[in-house]
Formats: sequence, C-alpha cells, structure tokens
Amino acid sequence: TSAYSSPAKSLGDPGITPLSPSHIVKDSDADDAVEQLYLVVVAIDFGTTSSGYAYSFTKEPECIHVMRRWEGGDPGVSNQKTPTTILLTPERKFHSFGYAARDFYHDLDPTESKHWLYFEKFKMKLHTTGNLTMETDLTAANGKKVKALEIFAYALQFFKEQALKELSDQGGSDFENNEVRWVITVPAIWKQPAKQFMRQAAYKAGMASPENPEQLIIALEPEAASIYCRKLRLHQMIDLSSRAPINGYSPSDTIGTGFTQAKEHIRRNRQSRTFLVENVIGEIWSELEEGDRYIVVDSGGGTVDMTVHQIRLPEGHLKELYKATGGPYGSLGVDYEFEKLLCKIFGEDFIEQFKIKRPAAWVDLMIAFESRKRAAAPDRTNPLNITLPFSFIDYYKKFRGHSVEHALRKSNVDFVKWSSQGMLRMSPDAMNALFKPTIDQIVQHLSDVFDKPEVTNVKFLFLVGGFAESPLLQQAVQSAFGSRCRVIIPQDVGLTILKGAVLFGLDPAVIKVRRSPLTYGVGVLNRFVEGKHPAEKLLVKDGTRWCTDVFDKFISADQSVALGETVTRSYTPAKPSQLVIVIHIYSSEQDNVSFITEPGVKKCGTLRLDLTGTDAAVPNRREIKTLMQFGDTEIKAMAIDVATSKSVKVGIDFLNY
Repeated sequence: TSAYSSPAKSLGDPGITPLSPSHIVKDSDADDAVEQLYLVVVAIDFGTTSSGYAYSFTKEPECIHVMRRWEGGDPGVSNQKTPTTILLTPERKFHSFGYAARDFYHDLDPTESKHWLYFEKFKMKLHTTGNLTMETDLTAANGKKVKALEIFAYALQFFKEQALKELSDQGGSDFENNEVRWVITVPAIWKQPAKQFMRQAAYKAGMASPENPEQLIIALEPEAASIYCRKLRLHQMIDLSSRAPINGYSPSDTIGTGFTQAKEHIRRNRQSRTFLVENVIGEIWSELEEGDRYIVVDSGGGTVDMTVHQIRLPEGHLKELYKATGGPYGSLGVDYEFEKLLCKIFGEDFIEQFKIKRPAAWVDLMIAFESRKRAAAPDRTNPLNITLPFSFIDYYKKFRGHSVEHALRKSNVDFVKWSSQGMLRMSPDAMNALFKPTIDQIVQHLSDVFDKPEVTNVKFLFLVGGFAESPLLQQAVQSAFGSRCRVIIPQDVGLTILKGAVLFGLDPAVIKVRRSPLTYGVGVLNRFVEGKHPAEKLLVKDGTRWCTDVFDKFISADQSVALGETVTRSYTPAKPSQLVIVIHIYSSEQDNVSFITEPGVKKCGTLRLDLTGTDAAVPNRREIKTLMQFGDTEIKAMAIDVATSKSVKVGIDFLNY
C-alpha cells in the first residue's frame, strides 16, 4: 500500500473526470490587480551566517541605502551585515539579535548562560529538514528545543522593527508597516515547504498577512544577484579573466591586489551607505546580446545555488534556462573541517564536552577562526595564528590532565603548531586543506551544470555571495572555468543579493520565465481501459468502470512557466448528481507521474466546491474549470462551476498536509 490509500475509495466521493479534450489556456489579462503604492521597498537578506537589510524609496529607485552600521563587529571582518544569531531569555522571550546577542551571551556567567537560549546558523535547518512543518524544532546551544517558526519570526520581527525605526528617524515621522513592501531572500534550491515556511514566519512577524500577501515578496537569492549584476559598471567589479596586466600587475597578482584595492575603495566609501544604481544597463551587459546565457553562482555560508539565465531583449528580461541547482556547499563546510581538525588533535570526546560546558568560549573560538579564514589566500606564505580562548586551555588541562601544548606535540598533525603566545599556528597549506572539500564540491557541481545541454555557450559566470570573497574559491573557479566563460565578481560581493532584492521589489516583473521545480496535477477518475490500467485501480460505480487515482498533470517539473501564467483544465463530476466537488492537488519531483499513489507524490492542496443550493437548470455534464496560476514563489489554484460561476480559491500548501 502507498502513503495514500485511494482517495476515491476511502472518501466514498465519486471524484471528477476530465472533460476531453483537456487544454491549456493562456490568460492574457492574467492578473490586473491594482498595484498597491508602497513608499519604500525593504529587502532582508536572511543569511546562514550573517544577515542585513537595505531599502529604497519608490520615488527615488536609483538610490539603495544599506542599513546603518551595527554596533559590535569583529576584527578582520568588515561588513554591513550582522551575524545571524539570536538570544532568548530563560523564559524563552526574545532578548537580542546579532552582535548584541553574541556579546551578551558571551558575557554571561557560565552558571547563568546555560539557562539562556542561544541560536546561530539555524537557517540551514530549513534546507536539511526533509519533512518540514510548522512544528519543526530548533536546538539552542544549551540543547533546549524551540519551535523554528518562533525563532524565524523573532528574527524577522527584529529586522522589521530596526528598518521601520531607521526609516522613521530618517523621515522624522513614524513609518507604518503598511507603507513598506518587504522582500525576503531565500536560496533557489530550497524546496517549496521551506519557501512557504519563510512566508509564514513573516506573517507571524507582522510584515504582511494572508489577506494581503503581495506586501511580501519571497525572492530567490541568485535571481536577486542576477538583477544586480545587470546594473554593474566596469569599475564596480573585478574581472578575473582579464589576461592583460592591470595597473602594471600581472594577472597572478591581480586577484589579491584587485581585491585589496577594491577593499580600500569600499573602506573609503564606507561612510556613505547609499549606493547609486545608475539607471542604465551596465557596460558588461551591453556586451550581451539577445539569447546570451550567463550563470550566477551564489555561494553563501550554508548553501551554494546556481542559476542559468538568458537575456530577452529589448527590456533585458531574464529567462531561467535550467532549474536552480546546488547544495550545502557553503563556507560552513570550512568551519566543519576546522572542527574535525580540532577533534583530531584534542579528541572528539573533549570537543563535544567543551561545546556543551563552555558554549560561549566555543563561539569565541569560531569567531577567531572566522577572521583567519578570511585571511586565507592561494599565495599566502606566512602562517595563520588562531587564538585559543583561555577557558579552552584551562578546561583541556582539567579534562585530560595534560596541556594543550602536549596534545599538539603528541598529535600527528604536523602542520599545526603551538606558539608561545597561546595560539594555534597553522601553515597556509593546513588552512587551504580545510577549504578543499567544500571548494571541490562547488567546482564539481559547476562542472556537472556546464555539461548540461541547456548550458552551452555561457558567456559570463558571476560569482556572488559572502563566500565569493574567498580568494581560494575565486582562484579555483577561475582556473576550472576561466577558459569557458568570463568569471566576474561584483566588488561589494557580500551585498550583491541585498541590493538585487531591493531592485526586484521595485520591479518584480523583471523575471519573466521560471522553471517549475515540481510537477503539479490533480487526482481524477478515468474510464477504465482493460490492458492499459492496472486491475487494482478498478472502481465500479453505478455500472460504470472507473480507473481511480489517476494523476492529471498541469505542469511538469522543469517546464518553463511565465510569471502569472495560468494553466486551465476542465472536469466534470463523475456522478452527475454530485453536489460537493472535492479536487485534490498533488505535486512530485518526478516528470512522469501516472498515479497519485506513486512514491514521492505529495498532496499539497484541496479545492472544495459546494454546489448545493444552485439552480436546478444545470446541464447534464456540468463543467468545472480548474485553474492553477504560477506566481512568484506562490502558486494559487481555483475551481469554477461554469454554469453558476460559483468559485473557490486555495493557495498551494506544503506545510500542513
């Protein structure tokens, strides 16, 4: 038996059967909803390791303002974003977010801190949880569990309040939530439930509501990056493939130096948080012609996403050519390798205990590692020193009865030494080895994408996201793919997605064609055909032989869908006298689905059309039109009884079935 018993048999409802021929109708006036006028667009880049927001007033869309500098900040890590960390009080109430949360947690006495709930890097849970629901839990540093939805809602509410406060301060009068259009970015490779989860968390945080869903746009990270990259001028990026010496440097120096210059340039301009997006198509774009293809590789803390886009002139609309792919190959992989290295030197049992008993010191150690991680470069020759927190040294001695120094001498890890100043001294090779598994996975995945037939003749590869700042990743991508396309890095690479998301919020129509990530259809009854249909699907009702559980397809996985496109099918009740019509909507990752009972088919919506009380003068074959409209990251379904114009609507729901 499958996950679903036959709905037709179990519910006793005769179900619906297709009115032949089933056809697709393109709706020209797909959706003439009056565009609500928002005063400002605020985009939130909710990242695995760091988060931030940016905004633009709809009256002056060429100015993008990046949020105020945050208090706190780490040595060796300069940026406009704040760590994605959140702290709840022992009573589970929101306390603080970002640097403030981290520093407060750090300053707590260990006897106290074990009662506080501290969360970091929790966004990955949405990617890794197979059966995500509104009830999914997250685990705090002290091992206690809290509902993920609450944590995400607290984080979004924090950003909402910060942004509204900044807008109010700037405008001198209170800014209301209803004047803001919100954009939240999510990885393109997230499954539908995770995207819907973000929307639910935003509703809980009060950014928008189910009654007013268009106030919130869920944008896909690589798409946002792509929109921003189109606006780039040549001085705003680093072209890794320019073979000629730049400013008298030969290419081998340029990766490092180009970046140093860029950083200098950014540092000088740090005071100004406003970026002018020239309302032109950037120079790089002017080299692209109709039909040209480019790939955006968004490498962040948790995931790496890749999307292949094609240009459609004259407006330069984007068309997605190959569905987003990627995986958990973000820079967290490097942290994980560092942790494995520590386990190898000091013992897994000790590291596990240390994380539980001294969670704040563990966080400190990872912060120290983070700043050294950013100093890693292909041509580095001098060692990298990582400060070990005092409590690490102290606790190790208590735990093992000998010193950290002794452990390092005894371990056979020869490229990590102990320096007299209480630091771990790593050779550049040792550091590069920590990056290797993650970078290899990214390069491998990119190679697979490049081998797909849809991905021939790619002109540019835009490397964006926080991890794209790593010279090691830049060099690996350049040496693997530099011969096939030009590898380009926007200068403020960590803010690319944020700015693109603002541009997307100002003009959501810029992305015209997407690839459907799933196959969608409804469960129907067909006339039973001997030899074609399996015997166990036979259902005899009132002398008619039906085949149950048939999956009637609306759209296949990876099919192109224009934004706002509506697919229509017509059905008729299998039993003419039926007055309540129930249509179940199903999805699957497979292209070819024949029956809703096949493995991997999930129910994701129900349309319930009640026709009681309608006029008796109904044709004997009642036509029920079913429409599915494929929107931004939302999908809406609707059923209409043609004779009476009675209709019912539903949003596709992946979390509650």
